[in-house]
Amino acid sequence: MSRFQVKKVAVLGAGVMGAQIAAHLVNVKVPVVLFDLPAKEGPKNGIVTKAVEGLKKLKPSPLGVAEDAALIQQANYEEHMHLLKECDLVIEAIAERMDWKLDLYTKIAPHVAKHAILASNTSGLSITKLSEVLPESIKPRFCGIHFFNPPRYMTLVELINTPTTQPEVLDQLEAFVTSGLGKGVVRAHDTPNFVANRVGIAGMLATMKEVENFGLTFDVVDDLTGKKLGRASSGTFRTADVVGLDTMAHVIKTLQDNLSIETDPFYESFGTPAVLKKLLELGNLGQKTKAGFFKKVGRDVMRFELDSEEYVPAGQKADEVYARMLKKPAAERLKLLRNAEGAPGQFLWAILRNGFHYAAVHLATIADNARDVDQAMRWGFGMKQGPFELWQEAGWLEVAKMIQEDIDAGKALCKAPLPEWVFKGPVAEAGGVHTAQGSWSASQGKFVPRRQLPVYERQIFPESLLGESNLPDWRTAGTTIAESNALRTWTLDEDGSPFGGRVLIASIKNKMHAISPEVMEALMEALELAEAEYQGMVIWSGDAPFSVGADLEATMPAFVVGGADAVESIEKELQNLMMRIRYAQVPVVAAIHGMALGGGCELAVYSAKRVAHMESYIGLVEVGVGLVPGAGGLTYIARRAAENMAASTGKDILPFLTEGFTAAAMAKVGTSAIESRKLGFLLESDIIVPHKDELLFVAINEAKSMAASGWRAPHKRLFPVAGRSGLATIKAQLVNMRDGGFISAYDFKVSTMIAEVVCGGDVDAGALVSEEYLLTLERKAFCHLIAQPKTHERILGMLSTGKPVRN
Repeated sequence: MSRFQVKKVAVLGAGVMGAQIAAHLVNVKVPVVLFDLPAKEGPKNGIVTKAVEGLKKLKPSPLGVAEDAALIQQANYEEHMHLLKECDLVIEAIAERMDWKLDLYTKIAPHVAKHAILASNTSGLSITKLSEVLPESIKPRFCGIHFFNPPRYMTLVELINTPTTQPEVLDQLEAFVTSGLGKGVVRAHDTPNFVANRVGIAGMLATMKEVENFGLTFDVVDDLTGKKLGRASSGTFRTADVVGLDTMAHVIKTLQDNLSIETDPFYESFGTPAVLKKLLELGNLGQKTKAGFFKKVGRDVMRFELDSEEYVPAGQKADEVYARMLKKPAAERLKLLRNAEGAPGQFLWAILRNGFHYAAVHLATIADNARDVDQAMRWGFGMKQGPFELWQEAGWLEVAKMIQEDIDAGKALCKAPLPEWVFKGPVAEAGGVHTAQGSWSASQGKFVPRRQLPVYERQIFPESLLGESNLPDWRTAGTTIAESNALRTWTLDEDGSPFGGRVLIASIKNKMHAISPEVMEALMEALELAEAEYQGMVIWSGDAPFSVGADLEATMPAFVVGGADAVESIEKELQNLMMRIRYAQVPVVAAIHGMALGGGCELAVYSAKRVAHMESYIGLVEVGVGLVPGAGGLTYIARRAAENMAASTGKDILPFLTEGFTAAAMAKVGTSAIESRKLGFLLESDIIVPHKDELLFVAINEAKSMAASGWRAPHKRLFPVAGRSGLATIKAQLVNMRDGGFISAYDFKVSTMIAEVVCGGDVDAGALVSEEYLLTLERKAFCHLIAQPKTHERILGMLSTGKPVRN
């Protein structure tokens, strides 16, 4: 079978989801045409144009950089149906109306290419019923493809087949969605709301019901059901506001219309909550209308109160005792909550019990196996653990008895008993649904392994669930060459290994992967080893962030004991490490996921190449703690400006320096790998990878490829700087900003010192300097600032609150 190539995608429907799906396709370099109805007035593409413009204003941004909205080709059904012939994948994302979708399918069917896959982004309508109107030639290539909002950031995509969908079509689509779009695929059965929304929305409805039972307020509930519970930080009601209360109401209606007490014993708990009805009646649909369960008034957050139909001040939190309970090991945690005297504890046990109960009763009908349910809840609802994982961790049979006791006592949402497989047979014997053999399939009555598709060979360390002990753990896998508390140096090289090829991997172990003196020493040793015995080295860790930079907590004691001289010694070592990486005799590849800030950014830019996940946030942020970048970041900015000028026809270096200076002085962080490239922290030759679990595979292969093609370190060269005149120009702009109240006097001081370094200090414009010369200026500026009281205030503020102090 020839490889399925997606050269172009059509998205039908320029609503909230359709436009954002198109935006994400642009992010991953897939050409896309966005369709909608012809506008009744003005240009025919008016509806699509408005939607594309709206993408630039949405927060969080659906686009890597706002200007890429221009890459979305605009079309309407009246003038541009012929464009469908050019598309390999057509995604329908119009409103959730069966009649509208069927009508659209009838119109587009003659224009869909013979090889193309047609897929519906419905959030819960029957895929089989949708397929009935299609010609027999398209039915084998039709399926469901359900993205979660916002599609750039949410990992989950559910794929749903019909009885006539060809199996290879789903395999092809899964490969594209996984590697091409960076998503996690769950194959769902064609049941109402599929997997994630079926379990998740039932859970939200159950939560709302228990909120009424226990008399809790929305702000307290969100405090309890956010990060403290291992779920999305937005909690329950803020999440509903983000999703949209009209969208939520539609998903609830799908449950109500397509299920009954005969098909779902929990059906009676699916009634639309009174508070949701009232908010819909008022037109308060959540974030999109700036009011829902919560509303922001100035800087104050207000919550809706059903009795008065007014918004009242929010911000109330649960007693700290419940946060302490939630930090206990799983088994102890659930018992404490179940036996708690206070309403918040009982409420938490109730919603967890209801979730376990619902997932167990419906596993056989909604999903192929328990792994799909847990992954769906992780990827689609931001849970740290899926319901089965938590249940298994807390003690399978013990928790099962607790749930069944509550069912028998009439405390649960319905009287349906837990299925027999919970108490007897392989699951009970294994102590849970996830095992080394696979995850439990209630419909097949056995443990089933993960799908084996070629695309998953690119994921050396796939995200695993509790109990999947057969999957490799990046912390212990491969052959360890050296290991300390700060760094593990290891390799995947084995005879016949498809991954190795004599590449050394360095994984930082410190909290947030901060660069301490121990990390510096270990990286130096790793480089020596790589040069002696390996083809290249990859700096990678299996969890984010890449690195938040120098370890301030390790640096400050050195300053207290030894003053600026002690800090200068540490900075010199850090600079030596960066130069050692840049001029290493083997290629060093930085594999970036999440934040690469300060020294983490410097570690990346001094590597020979960068392989970055789409969601990489890279920047020099030292200004936030009253410092300048001290490990070579400013030297990098000055050198890149000179290199960019040399590659152009310009002779004035200042225009090429401005963006880098601004990024450092304003502590700008790229909000995506694409924006990080625009800021100069990634080069055009660097690789952006859509899926985080493919980073190591790509980075290792880049290192091997660079070595095989005869890679050598760059020559050390002198390069021109902007000098006194460039510094004077920048300083004049900073004076205006200070005098206009845009920056503080201390911001002015720090920014001026940044300008002095990137311009080369007191030299003529165009003077040639070395990297070592600029590194000395950088180090002196850093050591001067670390002795200043206002810098101490900023450092202490950041260490205590995690937020920058502006003084």
